[in-house]
Amino acid sequence: MNATHGSFSQVRTMASPSLRPVGDCLRELITLLDGAPVEIVWPRHQISSYGVGPKKMTQHYAYIGVQQSHVNLGFYHGASLNDPTGLLEGTGKKLRHVKVRNMSEAKNPVLKWLVLDAISERRR
Repeated sequence: MNATHGSFSQVRTMASPSLRPVGDCLRELITLLDGAPVEIVWPRHQISSYGVGPKKMTQHYAYIGVQQSHVNLGFYHGASLNDPTGLLEGTGKKLRHVKVRNMSEAKNPVLKWLVLDAISERRR
């Protein structure tokens, strides 16, 4: 994984101890599905972003963002993703996210399909 700006561990430490495994699980999912994603970390914004290249809005497909009570698994082009179960939240033109509050939610198989769809969308 190619990382710049900071490290995932910097973002991870900003999460409460109970949410750190959630962030780890989401990062492992992205790495498993993409193989070698480009990872850009912005510790000040508490996000780690993943893509097929370094450009955030044109080459990145997902981000992990630490919040006080959950971890966001966000999608830069989430409005165009297939979401038959209605997990995605947000009303922006493109951005959508899933609030992941615990390990059970982090292991929801629907997240795998959302990440795969997001990767495929960026590679088109």
